Amino acid sequence: MATLIALEELNARLMELDGWALAQDGLALEKTYSFKGFNSAFGFMTRVAMAAERANHHPEWSNVYNRVTIRWTTHSLGGISDLDLKLAASCDRFAAG
Repeated sequence: MATLIALEELNARLMELDGWALAQDGLALEKTYSFKGFNSAFGFMTRVAMAAERANHHPEWSNVYNRVTIRWTTHSLGGISDLDLKLAASCDRFAAG
């Protein structure tokens, strides 16, 4: 079960994530990735989708050619949970690999 992260802890944990930002509404983490082309972007999305399925926690996202924008939030808790932070870190690992 996911646990909502308090704002103080969230600010500290955000500093550990590369390029992730608190959404304007304060309810989500957001980041845009750029890849060499569509195939690389789609491969990244596939890896994220598989991790999301395993966690039973799915992102809000969009893809335009080589760009993927991801938003992690836990709707049932009304904010950002430990699961969102974990999956954001996974996205960074997938993008680097």
